[in-house]
Amino acid sequence: MISDLLTEAEHKMELATEHVASEFSTVRTGRANPQLLQRITVEYYGSPTPLQQLASISVPEPRLLVVHPFDKSTVNDIERALQTSDLSLNPSNDGNVIRIAFPPLTEERRKDLIKVVRNMAEEGRVAVRNIRRHSKNDMEAMHGEISDDDIRRGEDELQKLTDRYVEKIDQLLENKEDELLEV
Repeated sequence: MISDLLTEAEHKMELATEHVASEFSTVRTGRANPQLLQRITVEYYGSPTPLQQLASISVPEPRLLVVHPFDKSTVNDIERALQTSDLSLNPSNDGNVIRIAFPPLTEERRKDLIKVVRNMAEEGRVAVRNIRRHSKNDMEAMHGEISDDDIRRGEDELQKLTDRYVEKIDQLLENKEDELLEV
């Protein structure tokens, strides 16, 4: 029973870590990255549609993204969605494709982005700790069914799992900070 709880906790912690990694991929660095546009939705025939379903995204140069709409009539809608997004992008279109140039990040903007990713990492750590707390409560609820020694061993394993996933999040954060500070 304890092993089932530990397996479930590990799976949830893995998902929390993957979520942090995907959140990090949406933070803009000095380079163009198609992942930045992952959250963009376009109003297409009255319904919000993910940009990936309406266009292909390529990176011909390190500081340039090119969006090729599958349907040429959506160019203006896609451009509008990019302009109104929270990414502070300035797209330009030639009627067929949309180009998004990424200017170099200023030192001040880099520091702001580091604060953002640190906040995301802390949210991930909190999620992992919450998983630990819920699993620990579930273990303690089995007090009459399982010996105290087994519960204590399970809690020790749970703490090791928690430490391992918090360390993974810290490593992701360190990599992202290095990427942001890279000029």
